[in-house]
Amino acid sequence: MDSSYFNQFAPIAAIATQPQAAQVFASLAQNPEIQLWLPASMEQQGSSRHYDNSLREHLGSIWKENQSFVFCLAAGAVVRLIAPLLENKAEDPAVVIVDPKGDYVVSLCSGHQGKADLLAQVIASQIGATPIITGASQSLSLPAIDTFGFTYGWRKGEGNWTGAMAAVAKQEVIQVIQEAGSTLWQEHLPPGHSFYFGFPDSQAEINPQARIWISPTKRKIAPKSDFPKVQWHPRVLWIGIGCERNTSRELIETAIDETCKTYHLATEAIAGIASIDLKADEAGIIEVSQRRNLAFKTFTAEQLNQVDVPTPSEVVKQEVGTSSVAEAAAILAGENLLVSKQIFKSGNHLGAVTVAIAQADTEYIERAGKLYLVGIGPGNLDQITPSAQTAITEADVVIGYSLYINLIESLKRPGQIVEPSPITQEQQRAIRAIELAQWGLTVAVVSSGDCGIYGMAGLVLEELQAAGWNGKIPQVQIFPGISALQSAASRVGAPLMHDFCAVSLSDLLTPWEMIRQRLAAAASGDFITALYNPRSQTRTQQIIAAKEIFAQYRSPDTPVAIVRGAYRENEQVTLTTLEKMLDHPIDMLTTVIIGNTSTRNYANWMITPRGYLGFSQTEDRS
Repeated sequence: MDSSYFNQFAPIAAIATQPQAAQVFASLAQNPEIQLWLPASMEQQGSSRHYDNSLREHLGSIWKENQSFVFCLAAGAVVRLIAPLLENKAEDPAVVIVDPKGDYVVSLCSGHQGKADLLAQVIASQIGATPIITGASQSLSLPAIDTFGFTYGWRKGEGNWTGAMAAVAKQEVIQVIQEAGSTLWQEHLPPGHSFYFGFPDSQAEINPQARIWISPTKRKIAPKSDFPKVQWHPRVLWIGIGCERNTSRELIETAIDETCKTYHLATEAIAGIASIDLKADEAGIIEVSQRRNLAFKTFTAEQLNQVDVPTPSEVVKQEVGTSSVAEAAAILAGENLLVSKQIFKSGNHLGAVTVAIAQADTEYIERAGKLYLVGIGPGNLDQITPSAQTAITEADVVIGYSLYINLIESLKRPGQIVEPSPITQEQQRAIRAIELAQWGLTVAVVSSGDCGIYGMAGLVLEELQAAGWNGKIPQVQIFPGISALQSAASRVGAPLMHDFCAVSLSDLLTPWEMIRQRLAAAASGDFITALYNPRSQTRTQQIIAAKEIFAQYRSPDTPVAIVRGAYRENEQVTLTTLEKMLDHPIDMLTTVIIGNTSTRNYANWMITPRGYLGFSQTEDRS
């Protein structure tokens, strides 16, 4: 189990009061982000800890120390325990309940802002349970408007969030005015949603019951507005700064705040600070960046000199080798200059500051992106590992071939970006996934079978290598799945009990002559052979050639399994022989398994002995 699943919810307290409940938490408690608490009367469970006082008293002592709580208790008992501790949904921890049998996981409290909804889904995937999410956004398949911007690194501004959420729950018209930031969320809304984008010719035409501004502009919202209004601020502003050496942190902050206030820009929309590399160790700038959690970029004088600015300075050029620091640095970081340089001095603080502001086309997300390369096996949920299911549910974006995306429909969640594409666009999928991960999103790339066997894992890693990837950012994690040859074999018996190999008959990426050589080697070496991609609508001769090659080395009655769509709704399983294999339907969704010289069909099962020399009845225990 990977701790990265739970980092965003940590620290997490899991509380069980009965041995059966502790057993439900056994696998979860192996995660270092989760602390299992048991009463003193129960035996130690792994790294669990005990509390000696009452559970009510214990909760009071650890409530502020944890971001999330997971209970294996009756819902009524949990409600009574936490009621005195709750303050408001902006500060309350996530509270999740697991039933004593581990069949259901309920998001009880702080579903959106505390991420209890997502935590419930992640835990459900891990323990094989059903998540129960009762929020209106979930039932309407809509992103939660009070939290969805966090995915893109946006920051919440002022507004009546409770009123806006109520309007969403009532399915009333919500006007959205988006002036900055990614529109990915818009492109993946469900049909029939109640969002209206932009301004109509007449406001009466839509009669909005709430409004969402998505902008770097800070708007004043009247307390008694006609309807609730809220603000999200994408982090698109870059503050260019030039300053005298040892300028105080207070003066730099004042300069930033005053400039933003003058030009009606939200400080929440600031992505970072940009300056000349000579200021890389400027204490005041570093302190402001750290206090406000801002990125800090620096550029050389040569880079800054290449930028056309509205107010260059010869004095500055003589001092640092470039005619502009603040404006040029802002433009290099943010592209579009909004505010020309403003100069600030104060009798109360050391130094002087020059500030300019530019707006980037793409927001700054801040966190490092992740690439989850996920094998979904045959696609049946029972055949997908809990870790793979969790990765799909947790991801911000899910990318894959349309058929595979459809197979995992139940794992998707509202607000998730899902990008299906045709079967021939593997490279485009890899490039797109890398692009989004480099931006800062968590991207799951799904493959049927095992992602590392004729799947997307290799292609994604190749593209990363070509892009000069450092092996760390974006972080890559591979989730194996049941391969097609394993799925097919399980439907016909035990054909892979001796040495075997797999050969793809598709010549889109491999020259046909190379494929012929591999088929001949597999056939002559008496390998059990699984054929992938055996036939398409336009590629029909390869499977015929494969049969002819194997016929040179195997007898006509060699057992052959033809399995189409293993574990899927329209599964077809055929046991035949090498001589008759082409008498049966074979296409791109089919896996063909050709037995070796000792493979046999028995009672409609395909069996390969463990050995050749009289060992077929003896188990190899080496």
